[in-house]
Amino acid sequence: MKKIIVSGKRKTAVARATINSGTGKINLNKKDYKTLYHLDKLKIEEPLKIAEHVLGKLNFDVEITVKGGGEKGQLEAARLALAKAIVKFSDSKELEETYLTYDRNLLIADVRRKETYKPGDSKARSKRQSSKR
Repeated sequence: MKKIIVSGKRKTAVARATINSGTGKINLNKKDYKTLYHLDKLKIEEPLKIAEHVLGKLNFDVEITVKGGGEKGQLEAARLALAKAIVKFSDSKELEETYLTYDRNLLIADVRRKETYKPGDSKARSKRQSSKR
């Protein structure tokens, strides 16, 4: 029985997916992913549908825990962790290629982060206009 732990990040959200042999149950923060809003559910289903198309039957259970960030950032992090876990569990190069051609963000994290505030100002970039006279 294989057990694989994979993580995914998006903005400040961090997701950890634990995948092992099973019947195809996917839980997100100890709840079934089907209880999510419709569009959010579809977002999580994308890697599952692709995997089902390439591999056939889904013979694994996934437990995803997400911390930090907002609702959509957590969803993106969970989606990334799920796709990475399925690829690692199946050891399928064909599935990896399919994910990359469908949406690169399924396997490769978006590394953009919030820019830090600069000293002497309240924002990251543009300084306030100052009057000389």
